[in-house]
Amino acid sequence: MSSHDIIIILVMTFPMFIFTVYPGIKVADYLDKSYQIQEKTKRGVMVCVTFLGALFLSSLLYYI
Repeated sequence: MSSHDIIIILVMTFPMFIFTVYPGIKVADYLDKSYQIQEKTKRGVMVCVTFLGALFLSSLLYYI
């Protein structure tokens, strides 16, 4: 895996945000209802799930 591959995957991550924002919101809402997490933690979970999901989708798209 070269640095070129990593850069391409990271560039492809930004359009994948369109597909991963909704799951990020749903996961954060579920955790808020189930565990009464703070708003700051809820937003952190939402951002992390969205970014990791987008990174996962872009990696799949690049290697398959």
